[in-house]
Formats: sequence, C-alpha cells, structure tokens
Amino acid sequence: MNTLLMERHNRRKTVADALGMSFSRVRALRRLAAGPIPLRELAERMGSDPPYTTVIVDDLVRRGLAERVANPADRRSKLVRLTEEGRAAAARATDIMSVPPDALLDLDPEDIEALDRIVAKLLR
Repeated sequence: MNTLLMERHNRRKTVADALGMSFSRVRALRRLAAGPIPLRELAERMGSDPPYTTVIVDDLVRRGLAERVANPADRRSKLVRLTEEGRAAAARATDIMSVPPDALLDLDPEDIEALDRIVAKLLR
C-alpha cells in the first residue's frame, strides 16, 4: 500500500505544482477549510511548531488565501480563516488529493469490495 500510495501515486507534488505553493501550505489550507482556528491549534493539527506555522500563515495571507481575524472568545488572540479564494484553493487541493490511483480504478468490482472489507478491518 505504501509503494502504491506514496511512491507511484504521490499527489503531493501534483497538488503543490497545481496551486503554486509548497505542500506545507496546501496542508494548512486543507486544515483551515473546516473553519477559523487559532494559530496554535493550526500548528498542532499540522504537527509543526508555532513559529513555522506563522511563516506559512503569513504567506497564505500575502497570497490572499487567508486572513487573521479577531477571536470573539478571546480578544487577545486572532483566528486564521480562509478567504473565498482560499476556500476555492482548498477545495481544488482536496479534489486533486482525492483522485485514486489508476491501478485502483482498474480493479474489478469484487476486488474493490474485498479491499474495502480489509481496510474497514484495519481501521477498527
């Protein structure tokens, strides 16, 4: 599975090239698509440190994809949220990342059903 998904079907470069940004920025866009969050929470969701996440958010803001807004729950902090253009970019990224490998699409329906059962067992 790792060879199939990470070596033969790694969409990271495809999505980064399509959006003209590094994959770390794409990851941030996709995490922000769920709604505005504090920078610290974004850093936690991305598994990165807050200073690096600040660099990413600064770049997204410069590109017009995100903005910082007042946090209604805590006036001392800001939330990061996507702009309309940012939501469109996040949706495009999700579309690109969701395309299954050709090898998977070529499977017989019975094989896909068997694979679904196996994956369901692994996720329990």
